[in-house]
Amino acid sequence: MKPPLHPDEAHRLSILRSFEILDTDPEAPFDDVVKLASALCGTPVSLISLVDEDRQWFKARHGLDIDSTPREQSICAHAILQDDDFLEVPDATKDPRTADNPLVLGDEHLRFYAGVVLRSEEGSPVGSLCVIDREPNRLTPLQRDALRVLAAQVIAQMELKRALSKAELMRHEVDHRVKNSLQSVSALTRMQARSASNEETRLALLQVGRRIETVAALHEQLYRADRAETISLASFGPSVCRLIGQSAPPNITLSADWPAADLDPSVAAALGVILNEFASNAIKHAFPDGQAGTISCRVDPPVEGRCKLTLADNGVGLPEGVTAKQGLGMQVIEASARQLGGTFALASGPDGTRITLDFPLQEAEATPGT
Repeated sequence: MKPPLHPDEAHRLSILRSFEILDTDPEAPFDDVVKLASALCGTPVSLISLVDEDRQWFKARHGLDIDSTPREQSICAHAILQDDDFLEVPDATKDPRTADNPLVLGDEHLRFYAGVVLRSEEGSPVGSLCVIDREPNRLTPLQRDALRVLAAQVIAQMELKRALSKAELMRHEVDHRVKNSLQSVSALTRMQARSASNEETRLALLQVGRRIETVAALHEQLYRADRAETISLASFGPSVCRLIGQSAPPNITLSADWPAADLDPSVAAALGVILNEFASNAIKHAFPDGQAGTISCRVDPPVEGRCKLTLADNGVGLPEGVTAKQGLGMQVIEASARQLGGTFALASGPDGTRITLDFPLQEAEATPGT
C-alpha cells in the first residue's frame, strides 16, 4: 500500500530541510544510536530514516547496505502519520500497509518493523528511528521505552545542529552589520577631520579614526577565523600597520616584523591599541619640522606562551622630565599593558623612544582587587 502524504506535507518538508541533514556524511553520534537500537531490540537492522519528498534517506543504518529507498516502499512514511508517534508491525505480510511492499516481497525479506517518529520542536514528523527484523517479532515494553529514549536523542542532536547553524547565520549577519557600522563611523570621522579648521581638532579626529579602523581590523580577523576563538598575529599586525601607514606623513616610514602566533582576541585588541597609540604619538611629536624617521615594531617568536614586543622610533625623544605617567597616549599604553598582564618598560633619549612589553598570548586571568 502506497503511503499517503502527510496532511501538512509542504510544511513538513520545509521543516525537514531546515535541518540541512539530507545527504550529509555519516556521523558517529547517529551511527552509535542505530547500533545500540539493534542491540537493545535484538534486531539485525536499525535505521534513522528521514522521509523526503520522493524517497526515504538513511542518516544512519546498521545491517543494511543501501542508503535510501523510494518513498512508496517506506514503512517510515506510514509511521509519520501515527498520532502516538510509534508504529509496530509484528508481521509485515499480514498488515495491509506493508503486505505488497517490495521490501517484504523481495530479497530483503522484511517481516517486522517498529519505529518511533522523529518529531521536530515545531511538531512536524520528519522521519523515524526504526528497527527491522526478517522474522515476525514483537518488542517488549522495555524495548519500546528504550527505542523512544534513543529517538529522543536523535532529534535532540538534529535540533542542536540546526540551532548552531542558525546561530552561525546570525553571527554572519551581525558581523556584516558591525563592519558596515564601523566603516560608516570611520568615513564620518575622516570627513569631519577634513573639514576641521583647527589643526589640533583635525589631528584628534584622525587619531580617533585610526582607533576605529584598528577595531575594524580586529573585527575582520575575528570574522575570518574559522572558530572565531583566536587571532593570527601575522595577519592582524600588518593590518594595523597598514592603517597607521595611511595616515603617516611621507617623511615617516613604518617597519614591522610579525611572527606566526595565535592570540586571544582580547590580547590582539590590546596590542592594536598599544601600537596605534605609540605610532600616533611618534607621528605627532617625534619628527618635528618634517624630519625623516622610522617607527618600528618587532615581536619576537613566542617562548613558553609569551612574546616580547618592541616599539621604537628614531626621533627626538621625549622632552626632559616627561615619563609614561604623563600624556594620554602613554597612559593608554601603560593601561593596556597592565590589562595584558605584561611587563612594560619605557626608555627615551636623543636617539628616540623605545617601549618593550613582555606579554602572554592568552588573556591573563584577573586577580582579586583588579
